[in-house]
This record gives sequence, structure tokens and C-alpha cells, in this order.
Amino acid sequence: MGKIISLLNHKGGVGKTTSTINIGAGMVELGKKVLLVDLDPQANLTLSLGIPRQPITIYEAIRGEAELDPYTVKPGLDVVISTLDLSSAEMELINEAGREYILREIFDPFREDYDFILIDCPPSLGLLTLNALTTSDFVLIPLQTEFLALQGLAKIKQVIQKVRLRLNKGLDIGGVIATMYDARKVLNRDVVETIKKYFGPLVFETYIRDNVALAEAPAQRKDIFAYNRNSPGAKDYLSLAQEIISRSNKAAER
Repeated sequence: MGKIISLLNHKGGVGKTTSTINIGAGMVELGKKVLLVDLDPQANLTLSLGIPRQPITIYEAIRGEAELDPYTVKPGLDVVISTLDLSSAEMELINEAGREYILREIFDPFREDYDFILIDCPPSLGLLTLNALTTSDFVLIPLQTEFLALQGLAKIKQVIQKVRLRLNKGLDIGGVIATMYDARKVLNRDVVETIKKYFGPLVFETYIRDNVALAEAPAQRKDIFAYNRNSPGAKDYLSLAQEIISRSNKAAER
């Protein structure tokens, strides 16, 4: 049965969408079948892959108006697209019974079809994010290696712990991803050391280096492997995908 992984950070600009796309694409490179879910009303994941507007988005599925109809980007990689309409979903669902479990009901039937389902959460800790955490097996936290990115880490950890206690006892922090890393910068190195003190072995050994190809790929509506598979960004995300798969396999054995 496939694993569901949410990528979460309520601070924007930390590489969350870039990581969701390219971890997924890296897993495909490693022979896995992957479903990406754009749960952000800004629809940056959808736009980054150049997916045209589809009649069925995550919004219609959440409202119960239609069943999911993933869009195939390339063999092994499907996407559930988002739309700006999703921004109204939290208000519309506030009085729904079992509103925290809507995504679980939507995605449970798809677990058999995919090895991994990766959810790109919105940069907030509202009802959409709560739904993602309630349906997930693991949370990955992308963290830009800058001082301000450290702010709010305690809040993220607190939210995950509350969800695990009250809504999803199987939820774990799968790892912390250091993004936009430049080994030449003392600040970047210091931030990584601080993250390691806070999260210990949860920090992935692979750091995502600051790499212009990662910024260029969305402009070409491609993942990093389709855009430039020889770039440092492609090498880093392939290595990170291997780490995530390995951790997932070890967790399954426990």
C-alpha cells in the first residue's frame, strides 16, 4: 500500500513546491509510481508543471462534486491539480461533519495505485493542512538554510504532535530537508547545525544546494530531471528521493 507524505512549512519561499515536484520526479526515476497533490490555492505546483486547467481539481473532490481524476504529466508521475477556488474551501467546510477527514476519504482508494502520494500543503496551518496531516503517514519539512526560516519550527512540531495525539496516531515526522544550501556561506552552515540540534537524525543527509536550474525548470514547465538531469539540483533531489524511500522502507519494517 502506498505511503502518503505531506510537505509542510507555514513559511513561504522555503522550496516546498520545488521539493514536492522534484522528490516525486526523483522517485519516478527510481522506478516508483507517484501521485503529486497540489493542495495550495495558489496552484504553484500545477503552474510549475504547465498543466492546463482541468474540469476536475482537488476543489471539486473536496466538495464531493466529483471523484479525483489525476492528470498524467509523464509515465509514473500523476498530478491532482489545484485552483484558486480552493481558497474558499476552508470556509465552506467549517460546518461539515468529519471535516478533518475529508482528504483521507478521498485518497484512501488511491493508495493501491501509487507507491507514494506527495501532498504540497498550503503555507498555513488551517483546515486544508490539517486534512493533509490527518491522511498522511509522514511529514517532510523543507527548511531554507537562512535565519528567518528557523522561526516557527516549534509551532510546526507542536501542530504535528497535536494531530498525532487527536486525529492520526500513525503520523510521524519523516525528515527535515535543508534547501537553498550554499556550503560557502557561514550562515547556511550554522543554520544546518541548529536544525540538527533541534531535529537530530531527522535531518536528511542530502542538502538541496542553491542551484539556478531549480529556478529555471518551473519557467520551462518541467521538473528538474526533464529540464537538466545533469544539474546539481537533479543530483541532489535524486539522492534525497533515495533517502526518503529508504526511510519509508525501514519504517514499514518496524
